[in-house]
Amino acid sequence: MNTKITTYSLEHHKSLFTDANNDREYFYIQAKDHPYISEPYRAESYAIEFLRKGSIVMQTKLKKTVIYAPAILTLGPSVIRSFTKDSDEILIDIIFFKPQFFLHNQANVFFLSQYDFFENSEMHVFNLERKNKIKFEQIFTLLRQSIEHNSDNQPSILRAYLYILIYELDVIKQTITNDSAQNPLFEKFKEILSRDFISQRSVQYYADVLNVSRKYLSEVIKNNSGKTASDWIDDIVILEAKILLQNKDLTINQISDTLNFPNQSGFGRFFKKCEGISPLEYRRKNV
Repeated sequence: MNTKITTYSLEHHKSLFTDANNDREYFYIQAKDHPYISEPYRAESYAIEFLRKGSIVMQTKLKKTVIYAPAILTLGPSVIRSFTKDSDEILIDIIFFKPQFFLHNQANVFFLSQYDFFENSEMHVFNLERKNKIKFEQIFTLLRQSIEHNSDNQPSILRAYLYILIYELDVIKQTITNDSAQNPLFEKFKEILSRDFISQRSVQYYADVLNVSRKYLSEVIKNNSGKTASDWIDDIVILEAKILLQNKDLTINQISDTLNFPNQSGFGRFFKKCEGISPLEYRRKNV
């Protein structure tokens, strides 16, 4: 029995939109509907989505967001997501791509990971002003045309458009960051936490990785978020637990093992300390 959140392959994403089958490491679609998947899942590919018309509801972790056009969504493989319907009529462009496709001939294998709108554990939404809407309409139109007019150079052309998309999104991200700048140590802590929280739950571990003292790390996180480092660690573990509890095929013991607790009792005590009820009670009330 699978004890982890489902990871969709690129081939599975293709099957949600079309019957066409190919072995490419990328997939583009312009759709007037979206596959509304209520069961949380991860993906093996990156995705950049351009919502041209309408609105959709997206849930990452346990946070629901209504996204209204025009907007760009970016999703890294680690993001746990699900979709529900909001608008009867939408128009959305989506480009899925595997990291190995994008990084072909790229000397910096960490290129994608330097952009937090891909690497953090949340979906990122860029609401577009008129000038940016026009710009992204042009880029996605060119991208679609390159897909429709197949050629030997198509992969290279597509990579070039992906670079343009990423750089343009980074310009918007930097503008937002400059308006609401946070301590880079805090940002790095969140990045490492989203990667390592299953196996590492001590504040000292994160302080050691970041090469600062435990006290200093705790002060920075508290000053930037109002929460302690321990609170951040507990919160992300609880969110993962709640997502796993939505899957009734998993026993509490299997979830405990998946989250790297020593036993089911330890998981139960942790969950009740944070939520005030047991994992089983949470499942009964919310699933």
